[in-house]
Amino acid sequence: MSDRRILRLSGADAKSFLQGLVTSNVDRLDDGLVYAALLTPQGKYLADFFLATDGDAVLLDVEASLADGLLKRLNMYRLRADVQVEMTELQVSRGTGPAPKGAFADPRHSEMGWRLYGAESGDDGTDWDAVRVAHCIPETGIELGPDSYILEAGFEALKGVDFRKGCYVGQEVTARMKHKTELRKGLRVVDVEGSAPVGTEITADGKPAGTLFTQSGGKGIAYLRFDRAKGEMLAGEARVSWQP
Repeated sequence: MSDRRILRLSGADAKSFLQGLVTSNVDRLDDGLVYAALLTPQGKYLADFFLATDGDAVLLDVEASLADGLLKRLNMYRLRADVQVEMTELQVSRGTGPAPKGAFADPRHSEMGWRLYGAESGDDGTDWDAVRVAHCIPETGIELGPDSYILEAGFEALKGVDFRKGCYVGQEVTARMKHKTELRKGLRVVDVEGSAPVGTEITADGKPAGTLFTQSGGKGIAYLRFDRAKGEMLAGEARVSWQP
């Protein structure tokens, strides 16, 4: 898990500071790991991460390529709050077998196993792409990018957004998508015959119908336009199908 970085937020206002920024309810930290995201004011994805308690502080586990930018943004929002944000040397290990002492259950899905924070990184060899594809769990930098809306990415099912916690950055747009509109696009598991590079356009009757991402075992995660994703579709040389 060398592709992850761990930030630590400390100070008397650390939890209330996060509560006003992120999509999930930080009060749930007492129950275990929390999956959340930080959005733009327009409701678009900036970063997704895990939050965990560390004594009176909070650890933030984020994809390494997003860590420096997230650190700067959190410090920008800090203003006069009593909170300090720092990069740590902590590492992440994960697996799906028996959880070691001190590990946290991954809140997105039971089959995503556990995560442990400490001096060493590690991985038990689980085929994570197979698990993610089976349960339509997006990955930072693959299915999740700057143009993503978290509801289209399935964050509600992944326990990555809370509609009762109150305000956070991007909350108005996210709530409107939940309560006032019907999603016309989103991530879904599709059947794939053959294979195609991640990011290949999906077409139906020659018209753009979506994008194919991670694939495993004849399945894939695809971002689909639901009105066009019908019948047999193509992604490069691969054949793609989806049952609404």
